[in-house]
Amino acid sequence: MKTLMQTIFQRYWNPYVVLLIAGALSALYFGLTSTVWAVTGEFTRLGGDILKLFGVDISGWQYFDMVHLKGTTWNRPDGWMVWGMFIGALLMVLFSNSFKIRLPQQKRRYVQGLVGGIIAGFGARLALGCNLAAFFTGVPQFSIHSWIFIVATGIGTFFGAKLTKTRWWKGRPSLTRGASKPSKVNSRVIQPYIGSVIAIVYLGLIIYFFATGQKFLGLGALFGLAFGILIERGQICFTSAFRDLFLVGRSVMAKAIIAGMAFSSVLTIIVISIYDVTPITQIAALSTFVGGALFGLGIVMASGCETGMMYRLMEGQVLFLPVFVGNIIGATFLAYAWDHLGIYNVLVKSGAKINLVESIGPVGAILLTLTMLGVLYTLTVYSEKRYHRKLIMKRGMKEHAN
Repeated sequence: MKTLMQTIFQRYWNPYVVLLIAGALSALYFGLTSTVWAVTGEFTRLGGDILKLFGVDISGWQYFDMVHLKGTTWNRPDGWMVWGMFIGALLMVLFSNSFKIRLPQQKRRYVQGLVGGIIAGFGARLALGCNLAAFFTGVPQFSIHSWIFIVATGIGTFFGAKLTKTRWWKGRPSLTRGASKPSKVNSRVIQPYIGSVIAIVYLGLIIYFFATGQKFLGLGALFGLAFGILIERGQICFTSAFRDLFLVGRSVMAKAIIAGMAFSSVLTIIVISIYDVTPITQIAALSTFVGGALFGLGIVMASGCETGMMYRLMEGQVLFLPVFVGNIIGATFLAYAWDHLGIYNVLVKSGAKINLVESIGPVGAILLTLTMLGVLYTLTVYSEKRYHRKLIMKRGMKEHAN
């Protein structure tokens, strides 16, 4: 039992296992609700809720009409998906007794995190999806816009990685050891007990939702909890998947994400075929590419994508609070710019919704998707090997020079 508890709470889980489970749960959630695992859509709605609190009239904003801004975050399934993810991640942090307030060594990181969050939030909603709805859960929906987003995000991340290596970005090196005072061990023993209380209350809330006929709220809260647990225990961050490939030649996370998408695609096509549900398709347009590139740049500047930001904030990493705020600001500004600044007419209007299932049928859709994922996997392995070959060559040249 002790070994089992250590495996669950004291060690991070294999990212392949985590992402395969996440892919399966994503397909199941789609089958039960006809919607997908996503977060930034709710960030946009939350921004609209905040504007209304301050008396801003948003009734004529076309973007809010498109994303169905109704009620409040507490009575929307997508709202409970987001809060469930926060709760799930927090529970794992508390059960592992690892919550600790962590401050960045340089104050400039707060500004960089805020700006990165704004850019990422704006880009995600311009592309009609983030690393989830336009990537991990978008590909299994067989929407062409997801592939445009993936390519653009890779480009944005590449340039973001270049930016963060510059001296201008890094600033002066810190001469202090650690960014904050270490927590006393005794003060953290209580964390699992706090986690137990939160878990009981939250599970009670889920039961209440189902008992009172609020099925979709219950499903959002339940699956959000599961996804939150998975992203924290697996340390799932799409930023690191791209960035680490470019910076240090590490591809484990990227390959695990691809495997998860492949598994989810197979399960999703089964759900679509058996239950005759319609896959979710977003507009493929110039906005998808521009939004994806901005998203890739922003997540590297912020040091985390939406999923990474969520569990790191629950771990006590204060930097990700301005990242979270920035995401909401960026997403909300896009909602304003959609029609007020002509974003829709310039970047979106000429696009179209293209779904592989509708275009080439279920069999063709899954075969083509798995083929493209295979190509993406091969390119990832090639990039990793190429990085290490260049590293070996540089070392050889240095040794030869000496």
